[in-house]
This record gives sequence, C-alpha cells and structure tokens, in this order.
Amino acid sequence: MKLGFFTMPIHPLGRDYSETLQEDRELAILADQLGFVDGFFGEHFTDAAENITSSLIFIAWLLEATERIRLGTGTLNLPNHHPARLAAEVAMVDNMAKGRFLMGISPGGLPSDAEAMGNLDRDRNAMFLECINQVLEIWTSEPPYNIKGEYWNVDIDRTQIPDIGQGRILRPYQKPHPPIVVTAVAPFSKGVAAAAARGWDPISANFLQPKWVKTHWPQYEDGCLTGNRVADPANWRVAKSIFVADSEEKARNYALAEHGPYYFYYRSLFTKLVKAGRANLFKTDRHQADEDLDLDTIVRQLVIFGTPQSVTDQLLSFRDEIGPFGTLLYAGHDWKDKKLAVRSMELMATDVIPAINAAVRE
Repeated sequence: MKLGFFTMPIHPLGRDYSETLQEDRELAILADQLGFVDGFFGEHFTDAAENITSSLIFIAWLLEATERIRLGTGTLNLPNHHPARLAAEVAMVDNMAKGRFLMGISPGGLPSDAEAMGNLDRDRNAMFLECINQVLEIWTSEPPYNIKGEYWNVDIDRTQIPDIGQGRILRPYQKPHPPIVVTAVAPFSKGVAAAAARGWDPISANFLQPKWVKTHWPQYEDGCLTGNRVADPANWRVAKSIFVADSEEKARNYALAEHGPYYFYYRSLFTKLVKAGRANLFKTDRHQADEDLDLDTIVRQLVIFGTPQSVTDQLLSFRDEIGPFGTLLYAGHDWKDKKLAVRSMELMATDVIPAINAAVRE
C-alpha cells in the first residue's frame, strides 16, 4: 500500500487566509519529504472555509518546492471551466510538472459554486461529460478547431495564423494526456464504472461510510471489463480521515475534541450534505432517518485515531472490510495544533504504512 494525501481543505472561519494557504502548502512539502506518493487539492471559489479557489494555481505554486510527489487536482469542477481554457491551463501545468501531475475531475459538488456560474439548474453531469470530451478532442486535434456542444463551442478558424502559431492550443507533457482520476462519493457509484471504461481511475471519498466505499470496487471491475482493462486494486485510491499520536489519550483528546479540527471538518460537511439532500453518505443503514444522524457518532465512525499500532490495526480491518486498494490518501485537516498534525503525518509515513505493508505480505 502506498501513502498519499487528499485535502479539500476546510479551515475554521476567521483564520487568516494567507496563513491557511501557507499551511496547506507546508502540508504538501512535508508529505513530499516523508515519501507520500500523491497529493490532491480540492477547489471551490465560493467557500470561505474551503478556500483553495484554483487547484491548478496551487499546484503550480508547489512544483518548485517539491521533488518527487505527484500533485493532482482534487478536483477540477468541470462545469465551472470553459474547455478551451482548461485544456490550455492543464497542458501548461503538466509541462511544468514533467510527469508529476494528476488530473482529477468531477461535476463539482458545491451548490454555491454552481449558482455563481449560472449552472445550479443545469445538468452538471452532462456538462462534465461535454467538457472533458472537448478537452480531450482539443488535445488530439489539429487547428482550426470546430468543436460544437450543447454548453460550449470551441472555434478557432477566422483568426488562425499557422505560421506564427496563433490559433493553436498546446498539448500536455504526458501522452496522450495526464492520468485522469475521478472522485467517488455515492454508494454503488455508476460514475466509477463509466470512468473505468474510459481508462480513468477512482478516488473513494473519506466521508463515506466503509460499507459504501466497498461498493466502488465492483463498479470499477465492471467498467474495466467494458473497457477491456485489467481491474487492478493498485489503481484504486481510498481517502480516510486519520490522526496518529504517540499515546492513545493524546490521539483521542485531539480527534474527538468538540472544537477540534476533525469535528469542525465533519460539522461543515454534514451541514452541507444534509442541506443538499445527501445525508445518505453518512448512514450505515440506507433507511435511517436524517434526523437520527448525530455528529459525534459520525466522527467516531469515520475518523481512525490512536497510536501507530492502533491505527495500523484499524486500517488493516478497514482494508479487510472494503478489499485491497493501492493508495491510502491521508485526508488533510486544519492544523489547529501544528506540532500534533505534523507528528501524525510523520508517524503515518514511518510507522503505520510500513507496518501495514509488512502485515499484508505475511
């Protein structure tokens, strides 16, 4: 099992914006130094808590400060991007990264982003498909472009000057394009199957109950079969909220503190998802009433915390429940206590992952 991270991120309101951006940058640099293989960043532009507004810009900021880690968009919310601009910007970042870029894509889940862009009442799944299809067509086409869609058109014909390069959208460094990954948050996600059929790989969200995470693998297998691919667990990334400390008491006190970063994170998500009618993600029984859900239970169910040995045992049990997967994505949370947050990442890299891999090999 490899170790990566996924941060949305969610910071408490009132924290200095430049400070939280520096903190998220430091998280990525530390992860690179500790040997994390992947790092993904969410993006929203209408949320004061989830305040990375462009994952591409943030990744560009990190490229010269990191050496080995692959950096990914987690995700590009495609209905909010014009395909021509997106194709050009991703190509630029991919060439800057020289093989260290991963292209995470989704329809976008934040309603206020959609409303701001005039997409709230549109079919954002259809916009998602049209956008990525046009981006891929741009990268495999020669100008002049004449790409027509329901939501966007990409035309460069009347203004093209081939001799000097005007009218050409540049292509990515990785061929034919960067690896594409999709986030999976719904139980029995049909999107996982559709993505796998196209050669893309899934990330299962950290705020989904394990019994629903488990449902993603059969969908991935079905999609790979359709796409004539081998369904390799090494290609499945699973995110999880984790806190590791040197003592059980320290871990419990930080992970379960009512005003701590884990409660804050799940309080924010719970509020958003219930409002959006998606409280089912937190349920262990699909027939459970929304009003029967409570935050304390959700945190205790979804956050793995403890000493390195305890966290190792819990993650091995989690793996037994959902099945083998290739990369564990450590979910990024606010660094309310920087010393404890950094120590948790260190223990994950130096103690927990090696112990998991030793146990799996036995």
